[in-house]
Amino acid sequence: MTDVLILTPAPDEPRFADAWSPLFEGLAAPLRRHGLNVAAASWVDADVGSARVVLPLISWGYHLRSAEWLARLDAFEAAGAPLVNPVPILRWNTTKTYLAELAGKGAPVAPTIAVDRLTLEELDRAREIFGVDQLVAKPQISGGSQDTVRLRHADGLAGCTQGPALIQPFLPAVGEEGELSLFFFDGAFSHAVTKVAVEGDFRVQPQFGGKVSGVAPEPEALHAAEMVLQAAPAPLAYARVDLIRGLDGAPQLMELEAIEPDLFLEHAHDGGEAFARAVVARL
Repeated sequence: MTDVLILTPAPDEPRFADAWSPLFEGLAAPLRRHGLNVAAASWVDADVGSARVVLPLISWGYHLRSAEWLARLDAFEAAGAPLVNPVPILRWNTTKTYLAELAGKGAPVAPTIAVDRLTLEELDRAREIFGVDQLVAKPQISGGSQDTVRLRHADGLAGCTQGPALIQPFLPAVGEEGELSLFFFDGAFSHAVTKVAVEGDFRVQPQFGGKVSGVAPEPEALHAAEMVLQAAPAPLAYARVDLIRGLDGAPQLMELEAIEPDLFLEHAHDGGEAFARAVVARL
């Protein structure tokens, strides 16, 4: 039996199908140092019953076929598959309306409005509520800034998703100090990176030219991230907490990633040991 099965992209997703191997090796290395057998299989057809624990850490592209993804989660749960994090957390984290739940529990979340469909009226209402002209709109199920657009008033609905969406104020910090990602394993802080968008863009992901650097987070940011984790519906084996400085200058949550975050283990001072221990604890 495989000790650890890492879920990978669907083989028919051309954007992701052939790019995951280097990340797999980076995740497998600290696990193998514990003597574990690590294998890979696509999330769409993996035999999760053949593994002692299952990590969906490279299930890239699930957001592009969300109905299939949610059906697979139901099948994993029905089969009692040993996923890390557990299936109810993965299902909850799939739709970014979880931000409202976290905010309702006192977590410092960036102002967010959820709508069933974007309209000019909804955008105008958001501008009035937020007190800004520039907005960011994104699908409620998304990843890697897919269909995420920055909207000035004159832009109307250009480039916007046609389905359920989130509206947030554009935060200038994204192109200044950038987004701060803090990584936690079994609730304990491990390491952090900053991601800064290139000039003229607001997307911080490396595929859009964003620059990633290791950093020691300030106590204020660490406290904010801990508040987010305390508000989550269950303890998380692994989590990435993405913060950005809000219009009021305080760190605010952009996303809590508990499905397939890039863990940036190359910036972990322990080489991924805390990550490996969190997985070993579930064997």
